[in-house]
Order: sequence, then C-alpha cells, then structure tokens
Amino acid sequence: MAQIFISAAHGGFENGVLDPGAIVPGTTEAAEMIRLRDLIVPELRSRGFTVLSVPDDLSASDTLGWINARCRPGDVALEIEAGAFNQPAVRGAIAYYIANNDARRTHAELMMLALLRRVPQLTSRGVRPDTNSGLGSLAFTRGVACPSLTMEVGFLTNPQDLALIQNRRRDIALGLADGLASWSRAVSGTSPTPPTIPQVNISINGGLYEEKGILVNDNAYIPIDLSDQLGINLSQDTTLRRVSYNNVVYIKAVDLRNYNVSVGWDTATRTIQLKTPTGSQISPGTLDLIMGYGKTSEIQMLMFLKANNEAAATQYRDLPKLYREEGAIEGVNYDIAFSQMCVETAFLTFNGTILKPAQNNFGGVGSATGGPEGASFPSARIGVRAQIQHLKAYASTEPLVQVLVDPRFRFVRRGVAPLVGQLSGRWSADLQYGQKILAVLRRLYESAGLL
Repeated sequence: MAQIFISAAHGGFENGVLDPGAIVPGTTEAAEMIRLRDLIVPELRSRGFTVLSVPDDLSASDTLGWINARCRPGDVALEIEAGAFNQPAVRGAIAYYIANNDARRTHAELMMLALLRRVPQLTSRGVRPDTNSGLGSLAFTRGVACPSLTMEVGFLTNPQDLALIQNRRRDIALGLADGLASWSRAVSGTSPTPPTIPQVNISINGGLYEEKGILVNDNAYIPIDLSDQLGINLSQDTTLRRVSYNNVVYIKAVDLRNYNVSVGWDTATRTIQLKTPTGSQISPGTLDLIMGYGKTSEIQMLMFLKANNEAAATQYRDLPKLYREEGAIEGVNYDIAFSQMCVETAFLTFNGTILKPAQNNFGGVGSATGGPEGASFPSARIGVRAQIQHLKAYASTEPLVQVLVDPRFRFVRRGVAPLVGQLSGRWSADLQYGQKILAVLRRLYESAGLL
C-alpha cells in the first residue's frame, strides 16, 4: 500500500544546535508545524492511509535520508513550514514543486485547492517551481526520492496568518489531509506494477544526444557520464540524487542548474533540453564576476521584472535603462546589480524588506550613520548609481568614474569581494545572500535565452 510521509520543517539539530525555525513571541515555526502535523497524521490514518511521520530530532539532511530509506514507488512526501518576514503585511500560503515537472505542479495545485477549500480566509500566493524560492532550489523537493512538495502554510510574522495557524489549526490540517489523500491516489493509482521506466530524449545546445535519459517520478534523469563530457565535476557534490537503472547511473537533470546549465523540457517531443555555458552567450567561469558587462537588453530585464511583478513594469519602466547605463560607466555587470535589486526589494514589491519606494534605494545600501532605515537618494538614477558604486567598492580597486554618491563607499576595503558569493556576510548578514542573487541571475538569463 502507498505511504505518505509528512515532515514538520525545522525542530531538528543542525550542527549540534536545535533549529526552531522562525521565532515570534510565544511560539516557533517548529512548534507550530509539529502541532499541525500531529493533527494531519491521525486524520489520514482514520481514512485508511499509511502515514509515516518524520522524527522531530532529525536535521534537514537526515530527514531526506530517513525518507529515502523507506519510500517506495507510489509514495508521496510533504514538508510543511511557515515563513517569517520583517514586514508583517506579507502573508499567504504557497506550494513549491521541483522545476520542470508538470506533474508535480499539478500535485501542488491539488494541495493548494484542498487547503483553500477548508480555509478560504487564507490568502494564496499560488504554486511555484522551487527555482522561484530564495535560494533557487529546495532540498526537500530535490532530495527526496519519491514525489515531494514543500508547503508554506502562512507567515508567523503576519498577525492574520498566525491567528489562522493557531485558531484554525484543525481546519488547516483537514485541508492538507484532503490534498494529501487526492495526491496519494493520483500517484499510486497511476504507478504501474511492476514499474517501468520511460525513456526521454536529450538535447544539448540544440543537438540531439545519442544516449537516452529516463523519467523517474516524472523527473528527467540523464546518464552521469554526460556530465563528465560536459566538463562538470560532480565527484564532490553529495547533494545530488543518483539512481541506477540497467547498470547505468543517472542524475536528476534539473540539478545541473547549479553548474550554470540551462535545463528545459519539451513536452511534445519528450526531450530534456540542456544548454551549457559553451553553447550560451555567457562565458564559462564569468557568471559570478561583479566587474564586467551585462548581457541582457532593457526589454529582457523589463519582461523578467513584469513576470515577477506586473505592476513594476509600469511603475519602474526606466529602471533597466538606468542599470545598463550606470553599470556600463563603472564597469560593473549590470545584470548582477539588477538581480541584487530583485533580491533586496522582492522584485520591487518591497514585501518583507525595510526599504520604502520613496528612498530610491534599490540595493539596500546603508546610510553613512548606520541607521536602520538605510540610505535615501533624491532620484532613482542616483539610487542605482550608489548601488553600482558600492558594488565597485567591494569588487575592484579601480577609481570611480562619476562623482561619489555612495554614503558608505569609504568604509569598504577595496577589492575584497570580486565574486557575488563573497558579498554574503558583508553586504548582508545573510550567509546565503550571494547564492540568492545568483539564483535570480540564472532565472534572468534563462528567461532571456542567454543560458
């Protein structure tokens, strides 16, 4: 019989320290998700489903191992979590699925619909591929062997969401149980016995590759030997999901995104489409160099912005032009600066940020006095110029071309961070800050057909 795995996010030990997740007065993310899970499990069991609850003391990586040691064809796995933002207005549920998987997107829609039926007061932020998450991927959607989703049921920092999570916990649990029941039936009901592994075509830079890939749980896998031919060294990557079939080792194709390979899917021809840096307009090894020149056009940046925040394409129509002009003058890659802006302002929604639109501070540049509100600038152009200058301060020892407007330029040790990843813990206290910028940058290049 098919099994359902449920994991309450956080609560385990990471590097020997208990991880409570988001913390708000009186409760934590781990505590709330454990209470919610403990209502879902008996509800599903009462309906005749076999449910396995992931132990609370496991770390994130141990959780994946625990599930993978037990999952079988036809099983499904869900992780539930609750977000936190420093802006209490941000709220709503969201379901993340692994990118390039239409079947999993349908499953995420099943979960969201079932939840909203039980709790219509809960705002929906929709279903999204995990490439749209802050880090560009989610361990649970990528690392679990059976079909998996990550469900964010709301934001603890929003008073309305917190009240729903605590006061309508039973209804939320019933909604998630309804969704899991439908999802489990959809997966187990279509699982052939014995299982067969369908083959898919592989295209590299527009040319058909002679060897076939396979579909496992609706995810495309490619032979690991292909990565060697692409010049990608995966020997040290312990996060990759490897499967063996007919004496050939395969890896999940979508994981090649971490190596700057564009991954697409053509449903009509059942072809996994790979585009490598050598087959793109992005030179290998240059993606994360702050100093350099951008590749996108103004219209490509504007369309990318519109896809993530439709209103911004009208309100900030000239912003791509400003980034291209100001970046080119100082020799800073304007694509990186633009992607940083998307991270700092949440695609100009300013949700979850301390910044306000009137500040014209699109890069989160601090004030000269170190005030909590950050710097303010008289125009959008000057705000972009300050961000570009601050990036140049970190990435280069060359003098500025234009008059200094960055209030914190003098506090930076010049040239200390030439790579995007080196901004982590410096520009932002977030140790994954650079990774978040690069995740947006890859999405920008993919949307423009450059990667």
